[in-house]
Amino acid sequence: MRVPRIQGCDAFRVAMPRGRRPESVLVRLDGGDAVGWGEMAVPGGAAKAGRAWADIEERMGPALIGLDWDRPEDVSAAADLGANEAAAAVDTACWDLWCRTRGLPLAHALGGTRTSIVTGARISPEPALDTITGRVNQAVGAGHTRVTLDIRPGWDIEPVRAIRQAYPALALVADAGHAYSESAEHLAVLEALAAYDLAAIERPFPARDLAAHTRLQLRTGTAIAPDVGDLETLDAALRLDAGRALHLRLDRLGGLTAARSAHDLAYAAGWDVWCSGCGAFGIGQAAAVALAALPGCTLPSDVSDPAGGPVFVTPPVRSSGGVVGVPLTQPGLGHEIDEERIERLATRRMRLST
Repeated sequence: MRVPRIQGCDAFRVAMPRGRRPESVLVRLDGGDAVGWGEMAVPGGAAKAGRAWADIEERMGPALIGLDWDRPEDVSAAADLGANEAAAAVDTACWDLWCRTRGLPLAHALGGTRTSIVTGARISPEPALDTITGRVNQAVGAGHTRVTLDIRPGWDIEPVRAIRQAYPALALVADAGHAYSESAEHLAVLEALAAYDLAAIERPFPARDLAAHTRLQLRTGTAIAPDVGDLETLDAALRLDAGRALHLRLDRLGGLTAARSAHDLAYAAGWDVWCSGCGAFGIGQAAAVALAALPGCTLPSDVSDPAGGPVFVTPPVRSSGGVVGVPLTQPGLGHEIDEERIERLATRRMRLST
């Protein structure tokens, strides 16, 4: 069964109503009898969104129209999508379209084996320890079994200690955001964090300095999670033993095709893996749920939308008691997309067609 040629590529720049800040670029691919959706978050403001928009309009979209393809894995190379946030949205839309055409759930098409995903949450830096522990308490009360805490020099050991004392069994990841060096002071802190039984220390050093990650991994029993933005970096990290954990981010890797390959490599090497979605409109989170269903995703993943906001996909991608079900009875992403609301909220729209 051949996939119908892509007849149209639509892009929408959308923002939350009533002054809420999150924005995304949504991509819709029209295959005639079915459509596929992808999402790219826009955290970098107007300039980043403009570059992504131009890339879709001038390069990716025209390359997709009328393209002969049998599987989603073929598209990235054939259309030269690359590895960036816009490519991630296009690649996800290809997978969604392919699966809807065949009546397949996306999780099964990727090779997922789970029927539900255990969820985690992220906690940003706060000036008071009481505030930090209060927010962790809210996350734990909502059922999340892993928390990622953003740390920085001077704000690291104390909040980690406070959380560990309050929650001895909680899976805890410290995300250093590339803020540390191999100075004696910084290395002492990073090694001291191992005493608090962390699931991982994420992004301790600049992304390109894999050798520093290797040296730190040799010095500590805690898994190091280097920042991986492409398969070449992951391959190098595996060869150098520069870590033992991988955070799969769809937007950083350029979509589901590359993210699945990254999962396979890390899983084969025995690394722990967790996933996160992207965007505020549910499409990126739904794609992350399908990815987190892969067997190597051993740590709770950030795959649920925050409760309380507008719903753009039905059913919402929401955690219930720390669990998100994997849609296995509907094809593709497994959610109905509220196209009318998206079109109404779009501040910019583009359509390319045959």
